Amino acid sequence: MSVDPTKAKRATSTLTWAALFLGDQRDGITLLNMQNVFLVTSKSYSEKQAGVMFFIFGLSQFLFQTPAGHLMDSSDRKVLILGAAAVATTILTLITVLFAQDYGENFWSMCFVKLLQGALTALIPPGLNSITQGIVGTIGMTSQVSRNEMMNHLGTAILLFAGSLVAYDHYPDIGLLFIMSPLACLGFIFFLSKIRPGDIDHAAARGLSKQKKTDGSGQNADSLSNVVRDPILVTFVVIIFFFHLSNATILPLVMQTLAIANGRIGILMSAMCIIIAQGCMVGTAKICGTYAGIYGRKPLFLIGFFSLPLRCALVAFLLHIKDGYDDDGGGHPKWVDYFTLSTQILDGVGAGVFGTMYVLVTSDISGGTGRFSLILGITTAAMCIGGTISGYLGQALAQDLGYCKALSILGGMGLFPAFLYLFIMPETLEKRENESETSIGEAQPLLTSTPV
Repeated sequence: MSVDPTKAKRATSTLTWAALFLGDQRDGITLLNMQNVFLVTSKSYSEKQAGVMFFIFGLSQFLFQTPAGHLMDSSDRKVLILGAAAVATTILTLITVLFAQDYGENFWSMCFVKLLQGALTALIPPGLNSITQGIVGTIGMTSQVSRNEMMNHLGTAILLFAGSLVAYDHYPDIGLLFIMSPLACLGFIFFLSKIRPGDIDHAAARGLSKQKKTDGSGQNADSLSNVVRDPILVTFVVIIFFFHLSNATILPLVMQTLAIANGRIGILMSAMCIIIAQGCMVGTAKICGTYAGIYGRKPLFLIGFFSLPLRCALVAFLLHIKDGYDDDGGGHPKWVDYFTLSTQILDGVGAGVFGTMYVLVTSDISGGTGRFSLILGITTAAMCIGGTISGYLGQALAQDLGYCKALSILGGMGLFPAFLYLFIMPETLEKRENESETSIGEAQPLLTSTPV
């Protein structure tokens, strides 16, 4: 089945608005970093307790990510599954906020909530991207993934800005900021429900080539053993893991340094960390969508990778200055906090590039295999387990060695995936160009020029 171009154009418009309200749910959990701040500042959790909770969440998401990708490849009810997952993660976020007790008295109950949430939210990344590819085809992925990412980041920035104002008004009880989560979920479900079953070409969603579709109507997808033996995929998975091992915990650590040291205004500064980064990510995603098909994936991806150690070095230097003032007993000047906040521009570059490019590279690698969602599940699983270990590692380093040393160590670790991508990972756009001649969904190239 192929999707009618007129229907596809309407469906992509609807998908774009759905992506706005999805916000940071695309990573599988709503307001993740604000939950860390909430638990540490309002519920008196230790950094290690917060780290353990989100380690359990990430481990659960890792275990279920690849099966979730397989489910999305094999199911024709992608919209229903994605909508149910979004509702589920919103409910479990509210349960965390409403029932978490002071000093972690019901700590293990909250860990069980995160265990369930990780399993359910593993469906979100492959769900959104398989629906996207099923609507626009492989040729339209560069433009539409960029558009999705732009709207995701814009939605997150709006969500956090409104929530931070509520949190500031009700400080120190900042739990009311999470009212934004169900409101955003309602908007997402509204637009998602407007995508009709006939809008999605499920063969294109899987990345099946025309030959495989003709020979077996989708039954001739590559075997799992063939998929996991692809050396390019293995290399990319390793790179993703080590990038998130060093990157995922940096934002929560920066937010906590600002929240703990600045009281009520610190909550606003913590939220601004995300808002600044998300605002920059909108522009970064746009740039990736415009130039990833011209200059290739590798040059843009390298900018994102090397922005991580640079960011860590700057934050560690600023925290060193801050600690020197505080040790003298006079208190540090506010410009240190403002400069620390400004380093989130680099987060916007790094995360903005990664969020767009890892989906495009995965789509390149999976072209013609019929296993797009499965392979996306594998790459996202690498991201999840790296981020999971990072969440605990970063919090433990901060508690035992201090925030400055923790960020210095994480920045040094970030150099490894950057050099690995530079010297070992090939350019994958060439593979996509070769596959595009036989890919499903070629009737939609006009969508790539749709204005954002």
